[in-house]
Amino acid sequence: MLNNTNTDNKLIILLNAAGVIAAYVLLIISLYKSTEVPLATKGFWGIGVLMLTISLVNFVKYLFDARMNNDRIRQLEDAKNEKLLEEFVSDVKEE
Repeated sequence: MLNNTNTDNKLIILLNAAGVIAAYVLLIISLYKSTEVPLATKGFWGIGVLMLTISLVNFVKYLFDARMNNDRIRQLEDAKNEKLLEEFVSDVKEE
């Protein structure tokens, strides 16, 4: 179950990275092709910037979510290990 969530996050991160790359490509094409800047080109740039912004926000969000999830799992494992060590030490003292 844990591995499935990690795979889903990786897939979402990959899709968002593809969106960022697509937005950059569209902006580069637009800049390369336009010598004079008509209204249609400005709209094309606006759509490219909007796509880039949305993709970057999602990209950062999922990276933070994945990092926070890994931190929570590490904290739970540390707490479990600490409890096991505490029980072991208390058993040794009783003997």
